[in-house]
Amino acid sequence: MALFPPVGRTFAHLLLNTAVAGLTTSFLWFALTFWAYLETRSVLATGIVGGAYMLFVSASSILFGSIVDHHRKIVVMRASTIVTLVLFAAAGVFALQVPDDRLTDLSRPWFWIFAALILIGAIVEHLRNIALSTCVTILVPDAERDRANGLVGTAQGITFLATSAVSGLSVGFLGMRWTLVLATLVVAAGLVHLLVIRMPQEPVPAAAASDDHGRVDLAGSLAVIRAQAGLFALIIFSTFNNLVGGVYLALMDPYGLEMFSVQMWGFVMAASSVGFILGGFAIARTGLGPKPVRTMLLCVIAMGLIGGLFTAREWWWLYGLGLFAYMCLVPAVEAAEQTVIQRVVPLERQGRIFGFSMAVETAAAPLTAFLIAPITANWVIPYAASAEGRAALEPWLGIGTPTSRGIALVFLVAGMIMAVVAALAMVSPSYRHLEATYATTAPRDDVIPELGAAGLPEFGAPGEVVGSASSSVALSMPQRPWETEPDDRDPA
Repeated sequence: MALFPPVGRTFAHLLLNTAVAGLTTSFLWFALTFWAYLETRSVLATGIVGGAYMLFVSASSILFGSIVDHHRKIVVMRASTIVTLVLFAAAGVFALQVPDDRLTDLSRPWFWIFAALILIGAIVEHLRNIALSTCVTILVPDAERDRANGLVGTAQGITFLATSAVSGLSVGFLGMRWTLVLATLVVAAGLVHLLVIRMPQEPVPAAAASDDHGRVDLAGSLAVIRAQAGLFALIIFSTFNNLVGGVYLALMDPYGLEMFSVQMWGFVMAASSVGFILGGFAIARTGLGPKPVRTMLLCVIAMGLIGGLFTAREWWWLYGLGLFAYMCLVPAVEAAEQTVIQRVVPLERQGRIFGFSMAVETAAAPLTAFLIAPITANWVIPYAASAEGRAALEPWLGIGTPTSRGIALVFLVAGMIMAVVAALAMVSPSYRHLEATYATTAPRDDVIPELGAAGLPEFGAPGEVVGSASSSVALSMPQRPWETEPDDRDPA
């Protein structure tokens, strides 16, 4: 078995470019958050900045999906990069014009304008993530898509690892202005790379060209989701999974800082992200099997058990290993959802479906985080500190500080809920319907051949594509779009 799926040169370039873009925007966004707190010492400022980011990612995803469906994917990627580059450059010029004391004064508008420029530039980058998911459908044959999605997970893990490691160092040693300059230069280099990537013209179905002309088409997306038996249930389950995941989002750092110094906790978080990389690597090598939904639910059950038990005792090694194992399973869950959508949803609608799922799933975790933090602080931890609470929790969660045992109780309940709901989902009618839909849907292998050195498609024997994601994928399109629309070929 090959170490990696034969995804082809074009997809490999797009994956690398998108990974670097994600790293750059995440790096700058984390740096802004660190800098804002260090300069203002305001939890309110960092809370608004972080909350606004998640809110706008969720609110914009459906629009982004419509944009992806109605334009060439490489054009969308280039346009989003240009917008990000312009906004980051504008933020840099703005920072140079405003003195430090005014830029960090929360009572003046300058800080909020500066943050908004970086915020919008970072959010626009999410267009590329949606476009990349549809590029998997376009450039990778059905049998290899789960493994290609695993490569996407590996790239995301590397991004998380690098972001965790370098954002604080950059702000500490370079300052915010030079950090912004560095990020802007990397975005510019990424744009140059995108301009030289030659991606073949994907077919534009008549429905995509005439249905809503690029407007936000929520009703149409919902109709497509309902038309595929079990698909809506898959998105709802993923949203619920993210709701439970919000518990860990809110309380993972406080629990870790109860056990580790802040420096060591940063190292533990970076080390745990290696699990994300290895999990994506495993999917890239072995795939998800013939039943990706079943694989996803089994992984969620395992995640629930790990999340419920890795704080059963206040042992640093148990928490570290549990966090690592939890991260190993996340790429399989994400890859399974993408693989199912890429098969059962027509290509001309995939951008909107990916955008819809991103919108509802992104909103779920912060919602729980905002709710669970005050509940834990005001009720659960005081209960764990009481004599009655200590006596009740000790047989189950051992001895420790009231804060750690209170958080451990919340983790235990959340993990068990996650595992039980996933187990119930495996015996539900929606699961059976989705498995049947996936199994009976004909694989869409209209993989477009890559462009050769002359900028033209490469062909081998009749019906065979050379140099594409698979060297033996037969074209099932009745007529090749570059033969009927030669002038619409990408000039790059």
